[in-house]
Amino acid sequence: MKFRFYLLFLFYTLLLLFYPGDSEYFRTFAYNRALFAKIDQKKEFKNNPVPYLKFPYYPQVTAEGVYVVDLPSFTPVLERNPHQQFIPASTTKIVTALVATDIYKPDDVLTVKRIIEEGQIMELKIGERITAENLLYGILVHSGNDAAYALADNYDFEKFLDLMRQKTEQLSMKNSRFADPAGLDEFNQYTSPFDLALAARALLENNELKKMVATKEITIADVDYKYFHKLSNVNKLLGEVQGIGGLKTGFTENAKENLVSFYKSNGHQFIIVILKSDDRFEDTRQVISWINTNVDYYPQVQ
Repeated sequence: MKFRFYLLFLFYTLLLLFYPGDSEYFRTFAYNRALFAKIDQKKEFKNNPVPYLKFPYYPQVTAEGVYVVDLPSFTPVLERNPHQQFIPASTTKIVTALVATDIYKPDDVLTVKRIIEEGQIMELKIGERITAENLLYGILVHSGNDAAYALADNYDFEKFLDLMRQKTEQLSMKNSRFADPAGLDEFNQYTSPFDLALAARALLENNELKKMVATKEITIADVDYKYFHKLSNVNKLLGEVQGIGGLKTGFTENAKENLVSFYKSNGHQFIIVILKSDDRFEDTRQVISWINTNVDYYPQVQ
């Protein structure tokens, strides 16, 4: 009798554990193999090391807006007016690139509908047929205003701007507004050092865009190989300062000099935002020197 009891007990125990769960009762108690398989496939959570400053001093920079953040933990290590609104100039193109990758495939062929001659351009031609990927190189390497407008015009200019505004909301860029895809407008758009760090982080999560901003020089063509465009990165630090992985420059008379940089040092990653600077490249050099001598990390908790 006891043997039968134990046999039945073992049978129902195994049934409850391994039954796939067709009824509400069994779904409550059964061993869910699919769920456990998903858990097994998840990566282990890692504690990102937290930075701290070794010495209480700050670099001498001319920029009115500064935000330097440890990228993995998104812990700020240096800030000056982080939430103040500044004119973005061509740093706008970070958001333009994020929107363009949402709506276009790299091989989508777009047609140039108008010529933009103001500021930095890649000299596109009316009627030129060129891929979305090459236009992205145009805005992120060469900072081409005509490339930014081509990306917006082929979707519908106003709708593209709406998507840019939606992107700022999605990224919680609360002190940003963009009125054109190139950053030419100096009066109806603004951003903050902190907001640009958020946008830069989003860009770096896209491996293709990350590769583009780190490109020193490239020649691209339209799909019919009629027009070739040699693109040179406006960022003078790229290829000259070890650890700089590019990102985005910006300049207008009123905005002054802007620069968002991706920097790697001793296994650590940083986003450096410099806004309204008299010398964005020298300011960034000073910040990098300061990072290398003054930023350290608490031991990682195991």
